[in-house]
This record gives sequence, C-alpha cells and structure tokens, in this order.
Amino acid sequence: MSLSTMMNRRTVMLTGACAAVLPGAARAQAERRFAPQVGDWRTFELSLSVAVADHQGTTRVWLPLPDIETDFQRTLGHSWTGNAAQARVVADAARDTRMLYAEFPAEVKEPVLTVTTRLQTRSRAVDWSKPGKASEDPEVLRAALSPTELLPLDGIVRKTALEVTAGAKTDQDKVRAIYQWVVAKAHREPKVRGCGMGDIKSMLETGNLGGKCADLNAIFVGLCRSVGVPARDLYGLRLVPSAFGYRELGANPAGLKGAQHCRAEVFLKQYGWVAMDPADVLKVMRQETPEWIKDPAHPVAAPVMKGLFGSWEGNWVAYNRAHDLHLPGSSAKASLPFLMYPQGENRSGRFDELAPDSFKYTIAAKEIV
Repeated sequence: MSLSTMMNRRTVMLTGACAAVLPGAARAQAERRFAPQVGDWRTFELSLSVAVADHQGTTRVWLPLPDIETDFQRTLGHSWTGNAAQARVVADAARDTRMLYAEFPAEVKEPVLTVTTRLQTRSRAVDWSKPGKASEDPEVLRAALSPTELLPLDGIVRKTALEVTAGAKTDQDKVRAIYQWVVAKAHREPKVRGCGMGDIKSMLETGNLGGKCADLNAIFVGLCRSVGVPARDLYGLRLVPSAFGYRELGANPAGLKGAQHCRAEVFLKQYGWVAMDPADVLKVMRQETPEWIKDPAHPVAAPVMKGLFGSWEGNWVAYNRAHDLHLPGSSAKASLPFLMYPQGENRSGRFDELAPDSFKYTIAAKEIV
C-alpha cells in the first residue's frame, strides 16, 4: 500500500471518528438541564458598600436589606460599619419594607457605609401532582390584586389579559396562558438601563414589549392581577453561578453590581404561592447563546421555559416585594417604583443609582459552608 493511500485512508478514518464525536457533543449541548428542586439551605454573607463622591451638604443613603422570611429564604442578621453620624433600620410601614438608613453631616467629606447580611436561601419548586388547599391572609391577597402607579389593572392591561386568557377555565390555566404569551410576545432588551421601570401601560400601548426583568415580570404580574389571580414581584439579587451551567442565570459572587434581578410569584388556591420568572426565560433566549433564540422550544431555552413555571434556583436572594416605596426621611416627594438598588440624596437632590461616577457601590457575596 502506498504512502498516499495510507494517508488517505487515515484521513477518512479520522474524519469518520470526528463525525461520530461531534453529534454527541451537539447532543450534549442540546440536552441542557434546568430543574430546581427543594433541597438543603445554603448560607451566604452578603456585603453592600457605598461611597459618595458627589459631596454637597448633608448626605443620606438608603440601602436595601434582604427582608423576606419564607420557606425559601431567611435572614440571620445584619451589621454595618462606616462614618455615618447615624445609621438604623427604617421602614416604609405601609409596604412592610425595611432598609438601612444612614445620614452623614456636611463635614463628612467622603461618606462611606458597608452593610453585611448573613442569610440562607434554597431552591423552590411546586409539585403539580399534589394539589391541596392553600390559605393566605386576605390582606396579603388583596395587596397582590391591587393596582400600583406603574401597574394599572384597567384599560389596555385588562383588555390584553382578557384576550390572552380567553377560554382559560382555572387560575392555573390563566397563569400558564399569560406566562406563554409574555415569552412569545415580549423580549429582553439589553440596552435598557438597570432592570427597567415596569411601566406596563406604556409598553402595551406602544407595542414595544422589550425590556429587562422589572419590565417583563411586571407585565406578567399586571396581567395576572387584572384577571383576578393574585401575583407579585420580588426584587432581589443573584448571588452565585447557576448549578445548571446557564451563564445568564447566575452571577460572579466577587462582584455583584449589575446582578439585581426581579422575579415573580402567583397565588393558586391548590398550591399557595408559586414561583414564576418569564423574564429569565427571555434573558436566556436573548443572551445565553451568540445568536438570539426566537423559539422557546429551542433545546437551550426549553428546560428554562418549563422550569421557571413553578420553580426557581436558590442562588438568588429577595430584598422585598414592594411597589411605590417612600424613603423615610427623604426630601424628595416622588416614590420609587421599587427598591432594588442603593439610594441616596444630598443638597443637589436624589442620586442616580445607575450612575457609578457619583454614587459608587460594590456588592459581594460568599457562601459559608
């Protein structure tokens, strides 16, 4: 056998071997898994530090605190350090939301503050095969059915929700129809600042359903509320990478600025509060792969589409569930649509929480084993 024949035969054999390997690699990529299950508690230490560069007169800051006690999250304690003249936990009592408030007199030229929270989280998942009978405080359910400044429940919101849920016989059917509609009609828009604003009336009126988590999950929550299904947003922060290998569903614990994320949940009489997150489905579809995934049945998106209807991963912590907050002690009259970022003000007015040059902050987490 000639050398050239041997080389040609070797080339064919190698090509065949590669052909046998590549489909398997493609299958491995296709067979992505995302299936959170209730498991052990994980303990974290979360630190948020702020430094105010724009010093003008008295400086005030308000820092969000993990403030939800549930079967998927519990807070073990807070501590803080810095050069504030006073620092204490305050509350917007009407919305049952607490935060750390600190005040720095004019003579403090470089206001700094660090709050550290020890907390525990775990994944949550509903067992759809085991319906029961859930109960909840009527006041809590009433709040989860009420409009807010940016979540009106009449007009185009109500009209859209009725169209989306036409033919749905149960609350679970309504929720599934709305979840699927949001994923099909809305999209993640990476250019939106922060997490968006959640102005669902404007989004529906303009037909521009592009946004980030506070926009996309707000549409979901508003549509659910407008057809009588209690629903609410939860504003929080990703802590660590996803255990399922999805880059966009996790965060780097060493630097969590920009890891803020809003989730949602609905109340179903047979199951209680159930986890939902159509916004993260859309994030995976837009940003997990180099190309924008347009079909939620795509092998990368499908497990997330299925999983986030009823479950979520415990690599995230909730700060609060409040809309239209008022900052205790603030000179500003306007309310906040939500509290997920550090807030501050001085003589020149309220700081832009998304402007790092004048209001610097860092967030980091470490898991305690």
